[in-house]
Amino acid sequence: MTDSTPREGALSDLRVVEMGQLLAGPFCGQLLADFGAEVIKIEAPGVGDPMRQWGREKPHGKSLWWPVVARNKKSVTLNLRTPEGQQMVRDLIKDADILIENFRPGTMERWNLGYDVLSEINPRLVMVRVTGFGQTGPYSSRAGYGAIGEAMGGLRYVVGDPSTQPSRMGISIGDELAAVHACMGAMFAIHARERTGRGQVVDSAIYEAVLNMMESLVTEYDVAGYVRERTGAILPNVSPSNVFDTADDKLLLIAANQDTVFKRLAAAMGRPELAEDERYATHGARGAHQEELDGLINDWTKTIPLDELEELMNEHGVPCGLIYKAEDMMQDEHFKAREALVKVEHPDFGPITMQNVAPRLSETPGAVRHVGPTLGEHNGYVFGEILGLSDDQQDQMRAAGII
Repeated sequence: MTDSTPREGALSDLRVVEMGQLLAGPFCGQLLADFGAEVIKIEAPGVGDPMRQWGREKPHGKSLWWPVVARNKKSVTLNLRTPEGQQMVRDLIKDADILIENFRPGTMERWNLGYDVLSEINPRLVMVRVTGFGQTGPYSSRAGYGAIGEAMGGLRYVVGDPSTQPSRMGISIGDELAAVHACMGAMFAIHARERTGRGQVVDSAIYEAVLNMMESLVTEYDVAGYVRERTGAILPNVSPSNVFDTADDKLLLIAANQDTVFKRLAAAMGRPELAEDERYATHGARGAHQEELDGLINDWTKTIPLDELEELMNEHGVPCGLIYKAEDMMQDEHFKAREALVKVEHPDFGPITMQNVAPRLSETPGAVRHVGPTLGEHNGYVFGEILGLSDDQQDQMRAAGII
């Protein structure tokens, strides 16, 4: 079997071995594969990554998450708990640029696949390790899912309405932030390798990836004793920047908190005097009278249908945005013009729609080449062409439960 899938993009000269499962490590692999890296995903024989079953499913039980998170990758099966499987990983590492793993710290070392071993085989290897709490510290050996990292990193406490318990974001944001940081770390390490000739370890902890996004939350407490609380739809002391009702019972987010922009909003409302009122004339004054001002604006917006209100805001240069669901995205002319969504052929579902590659590169763009592969789809290519195993050798290993 040959590799017939053409690869282009900024990373088309890189080979990545992806180990681990679920989301944090695999999403890092997806990002690299989107930009052309050859990502060889290792899965347990007969079982595969649980992401093959996770997510909302169609009645015939096929995951609609797997085609996205595993897109552009190659799948091979390998029993990592066998000495033979571990040796095959070491053989793959000889020509790899990046290894991604998201097991508990110590697991790779138990399999004789720690960085000390792998870097002896390939000194240029970059090993990306994604865990809940990092490779060191008293919590490093704990099981750590994305939700725990979101809680410890400070995100959960500030999300939701103040009248309720802390809320989930609606997506697996902790895992995905850790994956984005892992991907950045991999690229930093590859860049450094150009100078040093050596790879290194990238240690991406979920709670630290979340913490990295928390702006000045810790510093505010350290210096001023201020604790950020849940605020629901508003940004405290920033007005107007809220979701407002419309005459047809829809919602529009309007962000006019800058002085010049608020003047334009006041003009759109037919009440230019509001921008001169001492209660609303400055950013600080509007923040101090936030509830009052938001209520005044909402009384106005709920007399106007959504389409008319959105057009009025755009005419006056007031930033606004619809609260989109998937259906809205698929119908939006801007999404269509920029091809933010792309249709990809699926062997069971036919053409399916998913988000396109981001960010956009002008000279070496990424692309969605194919959906997530079937389990072991590329065994022949990887074990035969890359590792040089004969068909008979592969059959023997398959019978022994190694592949």
